[in-house]
Amino acid sequence: MKALVLSGGAGTRLRPITHTSAKQLVPVANKPVLFYGLESIAEAGITDVGMIVGDTAAEIEEAVGDGSKFGLDITYIPQERPLGLAHAVLIARDYLGDDDFVMYLGDNFIVGGISGLVEEFRDNRPDAQILLTRVADPRAFGVAELDPSGQVIGLEEKPDQPKSDLALVGVYLFTPLIHEAVRGIEPSWRGELEITHAIQHLIDSSADVRCTVVKGYWKDTGNVGDMLEVNRTVLEAMERRIDGDVDEASQTIGRVVVEEGARIVDSRIVGPAVIASGTVISNSYVGPFTSIAENCRITDSELEFSIVLRDSSIRGVGRIESSLIGRHVEVTPAPSVPSAHRLVLGDHSKVQITS
Repeated sequence: MKALVLSGGAGTRLRPITHTSAKQLVPVANKPVLFYGLESIAEAGITDVGMIVGDTAAEIEEAVGDGSKFGLDITYIPQERPLGLAHAVLIARDYLGDDDFVMYLGDNFIVGGISGLVEEFRDNRPDAQILLTRVADPRAFGVAELDPSGQVIGLEEKPDQPKSDLALVGVYLFTPLIHEAVRGIEPSWRGELEITHAIQHLIDSSADVRCTVVKGYWKDTGNVGDMLEVNRTVLEAMERRIDGDVDEASQTIGRVVVEEGARIVDSRIVGPAVIASGTVISNSYVGPFTSIAENCRITDSELEFSIVLRDSSIRGVGRIESSLIGRHVEVTPAPSVPSAHRLVLGDHSKVQITS
């Protein structure tokens, strides 16, 4: 069994971060979200991985390499333009051959991995198996319709009037029958070959398409809010570890990770939080659910429920929260501007002004 990992796409919902970085490499708990998926694939016993890459191919290849650090053998498959998930299957045909495969969206995060799902697929070997989860607003997703017995009878891509609240999670398992299906569909109104259409093609052909409803945690980390939520989830599972330098004037409370080479000076860190190597935090407060990457400087500031990427500095800022701060960023107070009140008052007026 092989894996097909999708690591192209423009990441428009994470701009401006993704103007200069691949969305799959934005870190949660100081590790690129893509790495969590690759680790899950390796834990499931899959070693051969085809990785679909686009405009950010060079950055992805530099970060992932040949896959050996994950126990994987990775082959890169270029995609000139992101023309849909089914298009990714189409261009990977030669690599996939006649093997079963799991397709994994590189910016998705599933707590607990996919080992159980892969084992279930290997045991039963349906023609396709999809993951579903209940969402509050299914209009932003591919949506599945089930019959009373729980059998998949229909799929729609981002419908205006969803027939259920069951959204497709970004992990799919297929036999080689899917290749016939992707060749048998036409581009959607978006100009893309939709994987939902290909799976619907299987359903219409009486193929065995099964589903598993995910009851655990899943997120598509395509926007800042979801990225911060995944960061929170990962941090909650971390164990306390202080390998860096924390001076006597500082406090670290709860599940705090201070990597070797980091320094905490006259500051208070409340976990869960992780501080990477080379970072110096002085006279500051870092609150829960915060990840600070390598070689950052946090001085005379407060920070909570945020992600700070490497080589950034925050100085003299009263408080920052619910934020995603990119690489090589400088955050400082605005220069003070003299304030004045301009008044045009009629006779006998009474005015109270708070300076």
